[in-house]
Amino acid sequence: MEELMRDPRFADTTLVVIDFEGLTPAGRPAEPIEVAALALRASGRRLVEVGRFESLIRPPADVPVTAMDTAQTGLTAALLATAPPAAQVMAGLDAHLSAPPYRLVAHHAHTEAGLIAHQAEHCPVLAATPLLDTIGLAKAVLPGLGSYRLDNLLGHYGIPRPADRHRAMPDVQVTAQVLELLLAAGCATGRWRTLLELDMAAGLQPKRLTPAVPDAEQSALF
Repeated sequence: MEELMRDPRFADTTLVVIDFEGLTPAGRPAEPIEVAALALRASGRRLVEVGRFESLIRPPADVPVTAMDTAQTGLTAALLATAPPAAQVMAGLDAHLSAPPYRLVAHHAHTEAGLIAHQAEHCPVLAATPLLDTIGLAKAVLPGLGSYRLDNLLGHYGIPRPADRHRAMPDVQVTAQVLELLLAAGCATGRWRTLLELDMAAGLQPKRLTPAVPDAEQSALF
């Protein structure tokens, strides 16, 4: 990855691998119940950890934790009841982003972008940060793989599936391993040598929510 590491923009950028676990109540946006982030910086020929953050998040009282949710993550309503609310957790995460520039990195980053957008008032720095999607990177260097689900990429690279898969920090840690292997593969084939080329291959701009139009204003539009 030497050429990529020599790119000044890449070398100056902190990559923040991020993952949310969430609830998906019918008729409303997903609600986060856990977040983890791992900050990585270029050093020599590797990415090295320079910081991490993780927290459970208490969901709103009217959003139940179902048996299916618990089966997926192991998180129960009783455990989440004592966690801080999303506003507090997201503000705490945002406070760590004090040395830009950053790129958020996530597997299927559209999901993370949506969750962040709905919490934007509590994490304005995070909500304004561009993303890189490891699915896009994988499609660029592993064409024809068939499935680009995280478990499939772990199997392809021989990375052990963590016992607590679908918890935020274990998922972040294996995503970071996949990221480094994808970056190296793309460099080896000349697919990318700069942060700009990474953005072109798998970049995603922050999601912006469209403000709701009040009923009176809506009727005036027609």
